[in-house]
Amino acid sequence: MANSYTTLWTNDLCRYLERSGYAGQRLTMLFGGPHQSLPSFTRAGVRPGDTVFPVRAFRTRLHVLGALEVSRIIPYEDAGSQLHDDDYPKLLDWRPLKGGCVTEVLLGPPCSPLTFGTAVPAGLLERLTYTSRRGERRLKYVEEGRLIRSVSVQGIYRLAPDSAAELHGLVGNQAPSAAKSASRT
Repeated sequence: MANSYTTLWTNDLCRYLERSGYAGQRLTMLFGGPHQSLPSFTRAGVRPGDTVFPVRAFRTRLHVLGALEVSRIIPYEDAGSQLHDDDYPKLLDWRPLKGGCVTEVLLGPPCSPLTFGTAVPAGLLERLTYTSRRGERRLKYVEEGRLIRSVSVQGIYRLAPDSAAELHGLVGNQAPSAAKSASRT
């Protein structure tokens, strides 16, 4: 059964990507590592078939930046030998995403375009729900549809199926198989 996750990107990274012309490019890979600044997707439970939504907390709003349906997860140290000749340049193209110690690369088909203006509506923000083995939880520090603090989205967290479906709807223009995996969760 496929799951969906969010991962928080810093405002510095988002500003850099905006200024460097990444807006509108379709995500094809993400990077994970052992530190809080670049957390591990595999440790969070992400597997092939899952979808990852990068998000940004900016001016009391949560922005969904895009989506990547994971087709493979490979160790970063093996990327040069395991990536096809067509995929290796993508590794270099998405170099700004790999800050710090990188240990893993998530690969996927081109999914939704990267966008920085899609804010999660206040109603959805108030009911956005994550799930884990311990149960479900809503975002903390949401007041009157505004995200006061981003601490409850820092890291990689699995979305509840209804919340995942709503984020899929916000992202739009995603790969058809990503929409199917939202309905399977």
